[in-house]
Amino acid sequence: MNRFSCFLFIIALSIELGNAKLFAKNHIYLNNSLNAGNDLQIFCKWNGDQIGTFFLKPGETDDYSFHDKFIPKNKIDCTFLQASGPSVMIRAFEGGSGAFDHGKKNYWYAREDGIYFTHGQEVPKLEYTWT
Repeated sequence: MNRFSCFLFIIALSIELGNAKLFAKNHIYLNNSLNAGNDLQIFCKWNGDQIGTFFLKPGETDDYSFHDKFIPKNKIDCTFLQASGPSVMIRAFEGGSGAFDHGKKNYWYAREDGIYFTHGQEVPKLEYTWT
């Protein structure tokens, strides 16, 4: 194999083994699993730029889908704010250049004791606690 073919093979293998699909959009799923009557407001920023505000009632889920920007590092930070007062800021997504991160799925669940995370294949785990 020539060098270019080897390079393409390694890139394809890296994408296939990760939580990604070639050229697919990335997704962040936001879920309010708080008790009844405890609405959730979520503010998100992508590399420092405001991308949206989500309002979720208990039991509701919303999602944000996107292609990464072609910069060295892509980060989406979100602040979760309960109607009852507690809040927390999380790193909802972090990826490399838009050339390599495609089709990732990040699931975030706001529960009474904190924010839980999974890629969808495993049981969600507590990642952040309310402040």
